[in-house]
Formats: sequence, structure tokens, C-alpha cells
Amino acid sequence: MSRDTKKTAAPFVPEDRTLPVLREAVQKCRGCDLYRNATQAVFGELEDDSKPKMPKVAIMMIGEQPGDQEDKQGRPFVGPAGKLLNKCLEEAEIDRRKVYVTNTVKHFKWEPRGKLRVNKKPNMEEIRACRPWLEAELDVVSPKLIVCLGAVAAQSLLGSSFKVTQSHGKVQQTEGFPPIIATLHPSAILRARTDEDRHSQTRTFVQDLREAAALVSR
Repeated sequence: MSRDTKKTAAPFVPEDRTLPVLREAVQKCRGCDLYRNATQAVFGELEDDSKPKMPKVAIMMIGEQPGDQEDKQGRPFVGPAGKLLNKCLEEAEIDRRKVYVTNTVKHFKWEPRGKLRVNKKPNMEEIRACRPWLEAELDVVSPKLIVCLGAVAAQSLLGSSFKVTQSHGKVQQTEGFPPIIATLHPSAILRARTDEDRHSQTRTFVQDLREAAALVSR
């Protein structure tokens, strides 16, 4: 008898690879246990709805997981981190409507803290289980560049030894993927201990986004 009990979303990912089909199918995903405590799955999106079902975009941004607001609204990056992302994209002169935004994990993992639901970092088993959805998104969107927001997204594609603090803003190459640039996650900036740290990290984030914009414009 096989002992391979690795959890995976693969059986739930349809062969028909269009964004509307994938977005509907992900709601039925039981590839790991995170769906049990989440309101809904949160799939990636492109705000520019004039794009076809299989858009080709320049930049695909990958975060960690949906947060509280994302879980409630069913859309990625609509909470405080999303507002900061929008502000920094505008400063870097990147049109958010033309950026495909998604997360490494599609269900909100959280723990209660009083009346709040606080993000809990997904583990490697959950990240691996959700990988087929991310690969399906990459197939459909076919970006020129991936921008990883934070360590979870970066290490899921570049390996567990990758350090965002050391290599942010630099182009990384890994087999089977377009060029990758890793940078800070907006939520990490919001958690900065001092205003000085927050301003410094925001400047770093915007500069990394400008590097991304320059790369795709070449």
C-alpha cells in the first residue's frame, strides 16, 4: 500500500485553462485543509476587464496569501496592504490595472486574536499543495516578469535559502519560469516598528518596482 499522502490541488485544477474557468473551479478545491476555515478561495485577477480570457500581461505579482479583507471580498490585495501596493505602483508609474496579482496560497490561514483574525504563515505542505493553481495562472497569463512580494512567494519559486533582504530588486532566473524579481511584501512595511523604518522600506519597495517596470519596458 502506498504511503504517499501528500496533499495537492492538482485533481481540482481543470484542463480548460482560462481565468473564468479556473476562478470558478478554485472554489471547490480541497487540496489542503485551509478551505475549512476560509470564507472562500481568493484567485488572482487583472483589473483591466477588457482583456480576453487568456490575457498576456507584462507583470505578475505573487504575494503570500489572502488576508482578512481579501477572504471576505474574494479579491486579492484589497485590504491595507493592497492600498499601500496601489500607492507604490502609482509612484513607480506602473498601471495596477495591467498587473496580474495573486497569492502563493489561495485560502486565508488565520488564528484568532481577540475578535480579530490574524494572518498565520502557510507551511511548506500548504504551499506545495496550492502550487498547481499558481502554475495554471502562469500558463494562462504568461507574464514577461514575476514580482514576488515577500519571502514566502520568493522562496516558493527560488528555494528556501533565498533572502529577500539580500537580493531584492535583482533579476533572478530559475528553470521553467520567466525572470523573477523579489521585493518586500506591503504588509511587512505596514508592520515596521518605526516611521523611519516604514519610510525607508517604502522607498526600497518603490525602487524595486521601478526596476521591474524598466525590465519589462526594454
